[in-house]
Amino acid sequence: MKSVLTAAVVAASLAAGGAFAEGKTHYVAIHVDENDPQVMNMALNNVVNVSKYYESVGDEVVIEVVAYGPGLNMFIPGKSPVEHRISAMSLELDNLSFAACGNTHRKMSEKAGKEIELMSEADMVTSGVVRLIELQENGYAYVRP
Repeated sequence: MKSVLTAAVVAASLAAGGAFAEGKTHYVAIHVDENDPQVMNMALNNVVNVSKYYESVGDEVVIEVVAYGPGLNMFIPGKSPVEHRISAMSLELDNLSFAACGNTHRKMSEKAGKEIELMSEADMVTSGVVRLIELQENGYAYVRP
């Protein structure tokens, strides 16, 4: 079915006198705000499935996983139930990045009485919510597993 649709799109584009541009780039923001291994694994499954799909149709995809609130546990070494998956996926997927909420991190650190370490794969942003807003304003599709 996919190849029939792709062929139809190409034919329609050529018939209309347009050039068919293959290799579109898609942008996806995935939101994690729960300290739930199922939710975290679902988010990472979404990353893998979306990456494989777009690769199979000749497109590219840029994915950012944004975690805040209880979801920030996803990026805490020794505490994250998906720590090894994140490390492996970071090495395998050039199109994937991780954003950790600075507000949540500051509050967790204050509560713990020490600086909470985050996985090296996660980049700190000022606010997870603001990061999601910025990504959506820049054309990212929003996914919440």
